[in-house]
Amino acid sequence: MSIREKIKKLLIVDDDIDLLEQHKMLMESKGFKVVTAESGKQGYDVFLHEKPDAAIVDLIMEESDSGFVLCHRIKRTEYGKKIPVFMLTSATYETGFKFSAATDEEKEWIKCDGIINKPVVVEELLQKLENFYSK
Repeated sequence: MSIREKIKKLLIVDDDIDLLEQHKMLMESKGFKVVTAESGKQGYDVFLHEKPDAAIVDLIMEESDSGFVLCHRIKRTEYGKKIPVFMLTSATYETGFKFSAATDEEKEWIKCDGIINKPVVVEELLQKLENFYSK
């Protein structure tokens, strides 16, 4: 079963409207239905209402920890525990600090299944989604 058959609906949350639209168009061009939100609060509401098959959440939105908080809230739900949730960030480029969710301990602390650095490389994102479902 292909990744597009496993992920029918993808949630993308980012307060940068231009990037949000760009990522939405990129993923739609790959055959995904995409729902979006522009804040952590709106992202959680859309998550609860839409029940996406995967979520990509920007790290820094209305607060510097909004992405962490949203990932934690999603992963706290029974449904959220079953889907891939990835943190989207440009913090590595801006701060030099490299986030990682490579180990189980890091995933538990960050409450996400992986980190995606901006700018998004679609093939990398698709591979991370595929890896989640091939575990």
